[in-house]
Amino acid sequence: MITGFSSRAASSACALCVAGVLALAPAATAAAHRAGDPAPPGPRAAVPRPSLLYRSGTQVRPHRNAPELPEVSALSWLVADAGNGEVLAAGDAHRRLPPASTLKTLFALTVLPALPSGMQHTVKYQELQDVGEGSSLVGVEEGHTYQVSDLWRGVFLSSGNDAVHVLASLGGGWRATATRMQAEARSLGALDTHVVSPDGYDTPGQVSSAFDLAVFGRAGLRNPDFARYCSTAQAQFPGDGWPYAIENTNRLLTGEDGVARYPGLIGIKNGYTTNAGNTLVAAARRGGRTLVVTVMNPQDGGGFAVYEEARALLDWGFAAAGQVDPVGSLDGLRAGSRPSTSVPVAAATSPERDDESDWSPAAVAGLAGLGAGAVCLALRAKGGRAERD
Repeated sequence: MITGFSSRAASSACALCVAGVLALAPAATAAAHRAGDPAPPGPRAAVPRPSLLYRSGTQVRPHRNAPELPEVSALSWLVADAGNGEVLAAGDAHRRLPPASTLKTLFALTVLPALPSGMQHTVKYQELQDVGEGSSLVGVEEGHTYQVSDLWRGVFLSSGNDAVHVLASLGGGWRATATRMQAEARSLGALDTHVVSPDGYDTPGQVSSAFDLAVFGRAGLRNPDFARYCSTAQAQFPGDGWPYAIENTNRLLTGEDGVARYPGLIGIKNGYTTNAGNTLVAAARRGGRTLVVTVMNPQDGGGFAVYEEARALLDWGFAAAGQVDPVGSLDGLRAGSRPSTSVPVAAATSPERDDESDWSPAAVAGLAGLGAGAVCLALRAKGGRAERD
């Protein structure tokens, strides 16, 4: 038995009635619009479309008049806006492949900020003894004193593994540098990369992807020293008695070996090993917009196909401005772990409410309030002496 339902309680219930009417008013207004002239739809929050970057094959979201993508034979490739990180198109972007010397981008991101460019160092024998057989070299010599800036030019222009070994020694040692590079990759959301040899030399288990290399290249451009080194076409390197000329091995930057120089090219890094084939991370600026592309191991066209496929992707990316929707973002993995390959990221968000639904949350609340009001009136009719078994 429940007793003691007083007039004070009834008055409180009536207050619910007023709240219910107020809550119901917007729903009633919406119903009136549906009965007569339709009301303009309310604003909806923009929801990013799910990333396509873990799907196999070519991924692009073109508008009706977008330029057609070029044919690309690379096993993994990507073209992105370096400013906002939007990926405009990609092919097997997360496929894990040997990176060759493009991994030097991650090496520079990790080590360059810790070593003053004007610091001088005399090279020791131990720093060069483990350079891999057949490595590309700039000509670092035991007993010679170099500035750190000289060694970085040796890394970026000549892809010198000898310079990498010396800089890694200055940065804490070979294994410690690999560990730091791995941590740096994770912090950037580059989850496909496994570092074993900081110079990119073919080593079992060492892999990266077009996505990760684009992340490294984009991040590097934010460092003025990195940007200056990677865009240098020619320089002088200290030798015995006098310096000698070195030239960047990125043909899109220098225009050598029959490869036309790409207008507006910033540079970044190319590479080659037996296992990796030809690899390239390149960036170019045009009309105030910077694009970054990655091309890994083209299967057609010979040794210089990596440059021509990068050229075609850059041309397409600049022509497609505003005519494609992004298929993902270079920032997409920075804040969390790898998303499931079978469930789109957007699937985890709450679905939008159907604006045509007859019952809104406000209407439900309003009707509940009216019900409370009806109880109030009935109780007053009984003089506030309600009693129920």
